[in-house]
This record gives sequence, structure tokens and C-alpha cells, in this order.
Amino acid sequence: MSATAEAEAIEFAAELIRFDTTNRGGGDAKERPAAEFVAAKLSQAGLDPVLLEPAPGRGNVVARVTGTDPAAPALLLHGHLDVVPAAVGDWTVHPFAGEVRDGVLWGRGAVDMKNADAVLLAVVRDWARTGRRPVRDIVLAFTADEEDTAEFGARFLVERHADLFAGCTEAIGESGAFTFHADGGQRLYPIASAERGTAWLKLTAYGRAGHGAKPNTQNAVTRLARAVTRIGEHRWPERLIPTVRAAIAAIAAAVGADPGAGLDGLGSASALVAGTVRNSANPTMLSAGYKVNVIPGEAVAFVDGRVLPGFEAEFAATLDELCGGDVTWEYAHSEVPLEAPLGAPLVDRMTAALLAEDPAGVVVPYCMTGGTDGKQFARLGMSCYGFTPLVLPPGYDYYAMFHGVDERIPVSALAAGVRIMDRLLSG
Repeated sequence: MSATAEAEAIEFAAELIRFDTTNRGGGDAKERPAAEFVAAKLSQAGLDPVLLEPAPGRGNVVARVTGTDPAAPALLLHGHLDVVPAAVGDWTVHPFAGEVRDGVLWGRGAVDMKNADAVLLAVVRDWARTGRRPVRDIVLAFTADEEDTAEFGARFLVERHADLFAGCTEAIGESGAFTFHADGGQRLYPIASAERGTAWLKLTAYGRAGHGAKPNTQNAVTRLARAVTRIGEHRWPERLIPTVRAAIAAIAAAVGADPGAGLDGLGSASALVAGTVRNSANPTMLSAGYKVNVIPGEAVAFVDGRVLPGFEAEFAATLDELCGGDVTWEYAHSEVPLEAPLGAPLVDRMTAALLAEDPAGVVVPYCMTGGTDGKQFARLGMSCYGFTPLVLPPGYDYYAMFHGVDERIPVSALAAGVRIMDRLLSG
């Protein structure tokens, strides 16, 4: 892999950050300028990108790199172009400046996930310059709306343009393959083969409206508050899916811990699995009333629920119990959980590509706490994995960068990502 490709990855990531593709939800986002930039870079590499816009400003780009073996199944590589909001006043560097300081690229999307988009662009452009081709067809998808419901992004592509993904049996997206520095200096690289399902809930409590100065035993706000408190304080039971069970065993072996000790024996590496050993439901929004001296007849709350594969029914039954008879709940938005095979040849190739960069590292299985566009592409029968490789220095808090203030990434990590992805895809 050439130094030109590594330099382009850094340049493209910075340029992508400068496009303000903030997704505020409810359709409020504009990814098209970033999508046009991506399409132009792909066209310069001799590809024929398709730019698709399901609503004004909501741009998606799909392109195919033809492999040398027509009989081989195609592989999808997907990354999203939208980012979560950033409060400018809270940042050390303007979140959309795309500035490099002391070898570190700052900005919203530096980790989630314009860095990975830039790596893909740099790799396929290097192939075009050197005349190389992958064995299997590679489909590239740069999507809108991943940070909300995917209605204007991957879901739209799957439902309206499934033909663009013909032959794809596997998909690679965020996240995973980043360096986690465990206790004792061991470097772990988690490859994601599972993710919890999305269960965003709307809770509604009804009661008797009335004067705020009078007794009211049917107060909708009180009813809702009791249910929200029960949900927020509920301790969900531990449920170990195969990916998480394998992760605990692999991490324990890597750090010299007793796998029978569970999370307690993993030390700091327990962070890789702590969020995926059970379902979860966190209250996030409340809405009720319109005047302090009026008891409203209705109160509403929203809860961010996440569900492990195979435990959807248990989740729903538990919500019924926690809400009780005075509060109803419904899905405001839901997406299925995923779990792909751990023993697939693609996982072996991802492992080899990582270890060629860091031979002393240890690759471990991983389940993502949240969701990705993989949920959409799985509907087309693909096995979906999280692999956006980053070789990171000690002290770098990868998790804090996701949706956090002062999101940033060492440019050396981008360069390593180019080399690793090239190794993975070139064979």
C-alpha cells in the first residue's frame, strides 16, 4: 500500500469532516454535499458511482468494484456520512474544521465514522492507480441517516435498490478492530459479529385532568413517573449469547484471567463486554403538561431499549410488567438484533490482516451495544460484521470519542487502517 493512499485517507477524512452532515433526527440532515464529494473521488478511480437521494439533501452513494473471480460472492463495505450534533462552544477545536494538530485529526466524524469512509476511498483509489483488483466484487455503500432511523439511508437502499447489492453474502461496517489496551499492556482487537437490537419506546400514561391545587389520585404525571423509575432502576438478568460467551473466554485467555470469574476477572477489558451481557432500557425523554397549576390528562416518556439476539420476547414481557396497568408502551422505532458466524473465512481473513499490522495483538469476538446499518443489510441475507481497523496508542479513549466532545483520532491510526483494509480486501 502506497504512502499516497495513506496521505489521501487523512486528507479525505478532514475534507469529509468539513461537510456539516449533522443528523438531528426527524429528517433534519443534509448529507448530499458529502455524498457528491465521495462520488467524485470514486469516479476519479474509474468507478461508476450511483448517487441516490430519497428526499432533498439526503444523499447516498453506491459503487461496485469488479473482482477477478466472477463466481466468488460479493462483499459489501458500508459507512455512513451523517454525524450526531456537536455544540461548538464545548469543543477545543471547531467540530467541523477538520483540523490536524500534532498528528491528530479533530472533528465530528473523526471516529464515527468519516475516518472509515476515507479509508475505503483511499484503498480503492490506490487499486485504480496500481491496476490491482480484488478477487471478489466489492460493493461500496456510503449512507445517509444511520444516526437516526436509516429511513433515508440504508433502509431506503435495501427496500428500493436491492439490485445494487446483488451477490453480496457478507457485509463489513462499523465498529470493531480498534486497539483496546488491557491491563498489563496486552493489546486486544475486537471484531464485531453481533449487535443488540434497537427498541426505542414511547410510554404513555393517561389520567384525570384537573386543577393543580386539588387532590387527584389519577395523575398521569405521577403514573408515568412511577413507571419510568421502575424501568430506570430495573436490573436486567445476565444473558450470554454465543458471541459474548466467546468474547469473555478469549479476553480471559489473553489477560491471564479465570474465564469462570466472569466480568470481574477481566479487569479493564470488561468494558468490551459489560454493555452486552443483558438487555437494557434507559429513560431519555419526558413530556407532560402545559401549565404549572394544571394537572394534564396525558404524560409521555421515551426509553432507549437495546435487546440481545434471542431475548426479544423477554424484553417485551418485562416492559409489560414494569409499566403496569396505568401506562402503555409501544415501539417508536425498532430494529432486529444480529449475530453472524464467528468461524467464517472472512473472520479469519480479518484476523490475519490485523495481526500482520500488530503481531503481538490478540483478536477477540465482540458484540456491539448499539446498532449499525448492518441491521438493514442483513435483511438481504448478508452476514454482517463490524471491522473499521484502528491501531491506537495507550491512553486513547476510543469509547469516549463516539458522540463525545473533542472527537479526534491520530492520523497514524488512519494510515494503519488503510494498510489493514488493503490486506483484507486484496486477497
